[in-house]
Amino acid sequence: MKLDSVVIIPTYNEKENIHDIIHAVLNVTEHQFDVLVIDDNSPDGTAAIVESIIAERPDRVNIIKRAGKLGLGTAYIAGFKWAIDHGYEYMIEMDADFSHPVEKLHELQAACATGGADVAVGSRYITGVNVVNWPMGRMLMSYYASAYVRLITGMDVRDATAGFVCYRREVLQSINLDAIEFKGYAFQIEMKFTAHRIGFKIKEVPIVFINRVRGTSKMNTSIFFEALWGVIKLRWDSIFNKERFVRRPLPLHLPQ
Repeated sequence: MKLDSVVIIPTYNEKENIHDIIHAVLNVTEHQFDVLVIDDNSPDGTAAIVESIIAERPDRVNIIKRAGKLGLGTAYIAGFKWAIDHGYEYMIEMDADFSHPVEKLHELQAACATGGADVAVGSRYITGVNVVNWPMGRMLMSYYASAYVRLITGMDVRDATAGFVCYRREVLQSINLDAIEFKGYAFQIEMKFTAHRIGFKIKEVPIVFINRVRGTSKMNTSIFFEALWGVIKLRWDSIFNKERFVRRPLPLHLPQ
């Protein structure tokens, strides 16, 4: 059976949010979105909550349970591979903490399905600065990080570090996912830059980002510095290691 859209949600200690975010996604009326949770062995019981929902909705909700905290990037890579293997056409990255607006899922998917985009980015900065309840220091760091990415890479994306993103199946099949290097903040930049370099069209969809109310942020300074130096490495590789940015041939047959 050919499937359409899946929302991939990485989790680590998200018991306060995971039940509500899954049901919010399942209840979107404009379009049907399935859910895949990637849980990194959360000690707070996040996976057990997801499994209780799967018992009720096995047709719409799935989980990959990993042995430990292995990083955001590897979680999404695992989710992308699972979604490709299961025949989904659109794969959407989304946080568990309601910082990404569920009501924008349909618009993000539609940008790829009918709007001519290959990658659709839920952008905090395409129409100014649309962030609620962030400390000023973190907001400035995020805003200028994206400006820094544009300066170094030449990629015209206002919110390069955004984590609310829809990919067409062809994009993820064309990228060598095993060659993606970064695990944290820089992962989001690397994925967008790789898609851009191999010729896919990126479109930004304006959103309002609201800082989490429940649970604890996973952001830290080491993740930020990974992005700082990672951007320079991406630019270097785009000049001197161009084989990294070559489209992979698509498979002849899609999963049934």
